[in-house]
Amino acid sequence: MRPEVSCPTGKTLLLRRQQLVWLDEYGWFRVLSGQPDAPGWDSQALECLEFWAERSLPLVVTRQLAGRTDDDGDTLLTLGLPAPARWGRRRLLVQLSTSAVRRVGEFPLAASALSALPAAAQPAWAELCAGFDRLQLTARIYGSYGWQQLTGLDHLHPDSDIDLQVMVASGLQADAAAALLSASGIATPRLDGEICFAGGASVAWREWAQLRTGPQRQIGVKRLEGATLQSRDELATAR
Repeated sequence: MRPEVSCPTGKTLLLRRQQLVWLDEYGWFRVLSGQPDAPGWDSQALECLEFWAERSLPLVVTRQLAGRTDDDGDTLLTLGLPAPARWGRRRLLVQLSTSAVRRVGEFPLAASALSALPAAAQPAWAELCAGFDRLQLTARIYGSYGWQQLTGLDHLHPDSDIDLQVMVASGLQADAAAALLSASGIATPRLDGEICFAGGASVAWREWAQLRTGPQRQIGVKRLEGATLQSRDELATAR
């Protein structure tokens, strides 16, 4: 079951991978007070978390362990923090209850990353983003480029891929997105990322493109609770 959080409007929101979560003050207090005794944590990790807390920077929704709750019965979330270079590019994980979530949001739109790309890639990137607009598809940039946009810190390195998440509502939209990405002509940096269906299932766009033209019948599908193999038809109709 996908974990859900309460919104200020009173509605509940089902979470999915690659969403951003902002914690309230008590949530950060629990993170910082609960980590010193955790195995593998050290002063560098705590310094990074303190920086994040002071500036109210977000964490990212990552793979979840289903059915875990805290002492009050609230669902426990696993959230990630990919640290920038100044903290060793470590991948930090924290766990806390959904009650500590102040708000949920998304990574920046793909078009916002234009100026961060190498000059040689910018014209093709602009055309790719225009193509998403024509298809009425929402594309967001995550990974190193997304975090750099969010924080202004040193997340990028010379081998950073461009990670895109393209939201689709059907197999036909997934086909159109994969065709657009395949034809983009962007070679450096490498264009990577996922196509995400409305139910929260995500597939690598390159694998989806191969599924359309190759002999394979199934594709690797990522969800909050893990990964499975599914056919195209199963995935396109899943909720």
